[in-house]
Amino acid sequence: GVHGALLGVRDDPEHSAAMRKYGIEPIDLVVSNLYPFEEVRRSGADYASIVENIDIGGPAMIRASAKNHAYVAIVTDPGDYASVLNALEMNIGSLSLDFRKKLAAKAFARTASYDAAISGWFAEALEIEHPTWRAFGGRLVEVMRYGENPHQSAGFYIDGDKRPGVATARQLQGKQLSYNNINDTDAAFELVGEFDPARSAAVAIIKHANPCGVAEGTSLKAAYAKALACDPVSAFGGIIAVNRTLDAEAAEEIVKTFTEVIIAPGATDEAAAIVAAKKNLRLLVTGGLPDPRTPGTTVKSVAGGLLIQGRD
Repeated sequence: GVHGALLGVRDDPEHSAAMRKYGIEPIDLVVSNLYPFEEVRRSGADYASIVENIDIGGPAMIRASAKNHAYVAIVTDPGDYASVLNALEMNIGSLSLDFRKKLAAKAFARTASYDAAISGWFAEALEIEHPTWRAFGGRLVEVMRYGENPHQSAGFYIDGDKRPGVATARQLQGKQLSYNNINDTDAAFELVGEFDPARSAAVAIIKHANPCGVAEGTSLKAAYAKALACDPVSAFGGIIAVNRTLDAEAAEEIVKTFTEVIIAPGATDEAAAIVAAKKNLRLLVTGGLPDPRTPGTTVKSVAGGLLIQGRD
């Protein structure tokens, strides 16, 4: 009954006759929020709890509604509620076909991302390194001003992996991160994660995705001084990653040289205040370090395909 109400083609005589025969009233608007599979998976819940949060009916209704977007509007993103309500008010209770098409496109992308998360979890849980079919999904964080070069468009997506890094970090201050900032910050933090903070402080300085200074020390201040000395010219306008909570002493030294981004597991209030004096300097805190021993994959696109390998 429900799927008939969603899939029925209103101007098809056979569909209309069948709907009248079985007393099926057409549905014009569907709002669906899926079971929180991604959140439950990230929480580290047990196998049974994760399986319980695989939504079946929700994706089926979403896909049926999206397929029949000529007559049905499907809303899957709470961020769209306001615009949908406004459009309904402006159009006396109806939505334009163009609006419904956009909602349908987003709906299919949502279920695809949801299924990608499920299939990815199964492959991980069953230790299947290279499944026959591989799907990837992500949620848009921001549309960037441009990509690696000004003529390239770019967007930043998160995939739900809770690994500490630029995608999960909290930005305390500074302007919007660029494509190159994100790429370099990821490289810097992954590099500095190789150093055990209990053994020594470590600092990595990255420019154009290449290290121009990496050093250990008894303190972040000492490690930064040695890292900067490796190539002080290239360090200008670079990305700095540290493996300990950023303290005031290190912050005072770092801000003496033009820097684009600082990423750290944390920052003291004093350090944050020092960095705040440089309003364009971005300060990111992650709550932890990436563990280089954690299982995971890296993906590289090639013409017509993807290269996937285990994390080094």
